[in-house]
Amino acid sequence: MKSIVLMAIILILSACSNTGVIKMEKDKYMVSVKSAKVGFVNAAEEKAEAYKEANTFCQKQNKEVETINLELRDAGLAQSASATLEFKCVEVDKT
Repeated sequence: MKSIVLMAIILILSACSNTGVIKMEKDKYMVSVKSAKVGFVNAAEEKAEAYKEANTFCQKQNKEVETINLELRDAGLAQSASATLEFKCVEVDKT
């Protein structure tokens, strides 16, 4: 019985994934967050996590995030919630 519970926990934890920031080309980056959530829930938490990572990455360069593309996929019956953010780090506008 303990092994079944342990396997279930491992499956749930492994279903949550995060790519971290990935360089795509020249000055474009991407981060993708996928949750283990299933059922009919939206991808708001995954969106927030993607922006959190992007902001942390850009702030280390004293820059801010500029969104190029954001794709959200809400969880469904056989689909988990996910967010994929493509972005640039741009100079902070001080005006």
